[in-house]
Amino acid sequence: MNKKELVEVIANTMNLNKATAERILAGALDAITETLGKGDTVSLVGFGSFSIARREARQGKNPQSGETIQIPARNAVRFKGGKPLSETLNC
Repeated sequence: MNKKELVEVIANTMNLNKATAERILAGALDAITETLGKGDTVSLVGFGSFSIARREARQGKNPQSGETIQIPARNAVRFKGGKPLSETLNC
């Protein structure tokens, strides 16, 4: 499912027009992004939680040349599914 398809599902489920559904989705995604940018966790009970994980600098290899390269440290988003989501996927 891509963003356009998700907007259509939201619009149909909530009996909204697509423009309103797109604004709602954009607002939710902006709020999640802003919260994670501050270093906080976003918990959606019944769905899961988003958090920031620090990846330390490390050495890797260029797969084409085999040359050793330095991979810089960075932050990454981590998602942990909630129990209802996990149960739905593993029934």
